[in-house]
Amino acid sequence: MAVTAPREPKQDRSRATRQRLLESTIECLAASGWSATTVAVVAEHAGVSRGAAQHHFPTREDLITAALDHMFDTRMSWAREEAESVPDDANRTEWVVLRLVDWFSGPLFKAALHVWTAAAADETLKQRIVPLEAKFGREAHRTAVAALGVDDADPVTHRLVQATLDLARGLGLADVLTDDAQRRHQIATQWAATLDTALRPR
Repeated sequence: MAVTAPREPKQDRSRATRQRLLESTIECLAASGWSATTVAVVAEHAGVSRGAAQHHFPTREDLITAALDHMFDTRMSWAREEAESVPDDANRTEWVVLRLVDWFSGPLFKAALHVWTAAAADETLKQRIVPLEAKFGREAHRTAVAALGVDDADPVTHRLVQATLDLARGLGLADVLTDDAQRRHQIATQWAATLDTALRPR
């Protein structure tokens, strides 16, 4: 008598489908941009039907904002785990700065950049994206402060951390059109030395 393999519970299948759609959205955005990232394109990339995709996300805006939110939460979770292995020595500041720069040079940043550009010309989309951007900014700042091990209540320290995040974002933007890895690394390490002196005066 043949043994039938147990079927995956419907709730688990639904969760897995949603996960594939969110991940595929980020990949499509990073590779092809806003205009090309339709629900149909994402569904095909994820290997699910368009109907299944629209069951989870009725509109493209629903899909894309959910994908950005989910992927950022996932990345911040990874960052908090990484923070547990921050070197507590002279290399700490450089280690943190280089990882911040990496965050803003990866596919999530490139995907978000496409959406922010589209939102600048679309008021409805903008209303969805601005709160997400504010959330991203707050979480990134808190994560950087924790990794650096500094007191953010000090206004100078607060501005220095924010300047580091702004620098990382700018370097990520410069990397969108061309591979700027070598220059990016040089600037990041120089800023790390400057930041370390300012945060931990000898």
